[in-house]
Amino acid sequence: MVSRIISVDPFDFVAFGGTGDLVRRKLLPALYQRDRDGQIEDPTRIVAVARSPMTRQAYRDFAREALIDHIDQDEREQATLDRFLDRLHYVKVDATGDAGWGDLAAVLDEAPDRIRVYYLATSPDLFGEICRRLGQAGLVTEASRVVVEKPVGKNLASARTVNDAVGSVFDERRIFRIDHYLGKETVQNLMALRFANSLFEPLWNAAHIDHVQITVAETLGVEGRAGYYDTAGALRDMVQNHMLQLLCLVAMEPPAAFEADSVRDEKLKVLKALKPIRDGQVSDLTVRGQYEAGASANGPVKSYAEELGRSGSRTETFVALKAEVANWRWAGTPFYLRTGKRLATRCSEIIISFKSIPHSIFGGARVQRNELVIRLQPDEGVKLHLMIKDPGPGGMRLRRVPLDMSFAEAFGVRNPDAYERLVMDVVRGNQTLFMRRDEVEAAWTWIDPILEAWGQAADTPRSYRSGTWGPSAAIALIERDGRTWHEDGV
Repeated sequence: MVSRIISVDPFDFVAFGGTGDLVRRKLLPALYQRDRDGQIEDPTRIVAVARSPMTRQAYRDFAREALIDHIDQDEREQATLDRFLDRLHYVKVDATGDAGWGDLAAVLDEAPDRIRVYYLATSPDLFGEICRRLGQAGLVTEASRVVVEKPVGKNLASARTVNDAVGSVFDERRIFRIDHYLGKETVQNLMALRFANSLFEPLWNAAHIDHVQITVAETLGVEGRAGYYDTAGALRDMVQNHMLQLLCLVAMEPPAAFEADSVRDEKLKVLKALKPIRDGQVSDLTVRGQYEAGASANGPVKSYAEELGRSGSRTETFVALKAEVANWRWAGTPFYLRTGKRLATRCSEIIISFKSIPHSIFGGARVQRNELVIRLQPDEGVKLHLMIKDPGPGGMRLRRVPLDMSFAEAFGVRNPDAYERLVMDVVRGNQTLFMRRDEVEAAWTWIDPILEAWGQAADTPRSYRSGTWGPSAAIALIERDGRTWHEDGV
């Protein structure tokens, strides 16, 4: 099967933080792959902006090394590489001062009517200042869009401050709040499974679904991000954006159309329907943990305190919680969320666990629940676990087996990285997979009471050994309801 590539109009992609890790690991490889597939047309330019002095050739050398590190060798075609590197420009700009803005204007004014994508791959506290200076420099045109990375703020008040600052320069239809999880193929296939198949939607409610699990597990620690991570923690870094967005896509009502505001209207309703977790419930419905030293596939690993360089931090590297969507479709159906670093396996998946059959006709044979497993990473795909008769004579022996579809095997094409899809959506002006301001603020409204309760609590995050599935309290959180966490590979 050959995927259809639809090219986009020529554009100028301006990456603030152009020498940073996000640009090196994700944005340059994503743009290269879109160029390689013929989706980017001439005379598109990529303009890196940073504070360091660097010549254009030096930046091209930097980009070449990034592509060598993050693109498979069989995908690095010399002609495409040369064409892509020729698109690159570099401008030294002080994001908080006056230097360099005129130089940036001189480059962009060579094509004043072209689509401009300003990608703010910087610290969130620079979002407002960069936008303000873009406005002052006359660089915001009708064809301009701005992309802001998560987290948008650290709580509701700071999120509103950031949104106000960015919104004073760019109107809402030109602001793209990116969550790369929404660009994953399987996440979008969740909507296709629900709304393009008559099999699932009639069953997608509290009458038929026992519970939902969402797990985003990493085997890595904080690595070089310890300074940032200690000001954020897993609840801000993963739950407030990635995991709540996944929950929204599972729980939302059918939108009127697959259009930006129709989809986002339904996600907003879910966020507003989340039952608040307040002071007296926080200890019962949430678990926070912090990893200790342990082992990984590559050998011994340090504790969070050792990676941070100091002890006594109360920052959580693991969160598990039980949420409920208080509406007619989902009332009484628990949503269990967990995420953490230094866990047993790297995986991101959504588990839809259907209710048990009301009565078994098979005597003592164990009949397990049907489960729909939606795997986001690695090996994106979908499994539907069903009960069947074990082949052969000797009576009715039942066994649970998966109907397994791997996207890579089923379609035989390279699975594009989420950033490839999302950057092209920005160029097209399609906001369907991006968060609207009211979504961000509704998520913080639900998260803030948990953060406040943790901040006032006397206890510290529970420790867990690296290479395990987190604190034992996270297991108790779900098992006291008579359920268990789905383990990778089961």
